[in-house]
Amino acid sequence: MKLIILDRDGVINEDSAAYIKHPDEWIPIPGSLQAIARLHQAGWTVAIASNQSGLARGYFDMTTLTAIHRKMRKELANLGGSIDAIFVCPHGPDDHCSCRKPLPGLFHDIARRYDISLENVPAIGDSMRDLKASYEAGCSPWLVQTGNGAKTIKQDDIPPGTRFAENLADAVDQILSGH
Repeated sequence: MKLIILDRDGVINEDSAAYIKHPDEWIPIPGSLQAIARLHQAGWTVAIASNQSGLARGYFDMTTLTAIHRKMRKELANLGGSIDAIFVCPHGPDDHCSCRKPLPGLFHDIARRYDISLENVPAIGDSMRDLKASYEAGCSPWLVQTGNGAKTIKQDDIPPGTRFAENLADAVDQILSGH
């Protein structure tokens, strides 16, 4: 199985400091859905690992989050793509859960779901917490410069072996070409 793990906000869609609280606020980053469609068509299993503390903060509920994901899946299906699974941490930063990135809990959940090791599984994110969680889980971390990526790339403590890409489309180009 060829598995890839993606963060959502800032990687697939535009991020917002005010949170993505409604399907109308979910706007794909140019080329991101096409990149996921290419992965799907090349036989990759695509999973999302996303902190969604807006749930704990009361900014939106699970019904709204489901509607946002329905919109994402529909737009992706129109391009011949699919997301196999979406894993979310619904907790806030003070809830001390094990699933909130930078902890690797969501990644461990994905590994259990597919009964595989995450060694060398590409995990693409735009923030230090994405990189740290994926590195801790044994994945191969990738940093895109969309979302928070342009700020993250300037930090000193990027996990060793992190790969870099302009955006999700660039990362997928590199992965599919074997670079």
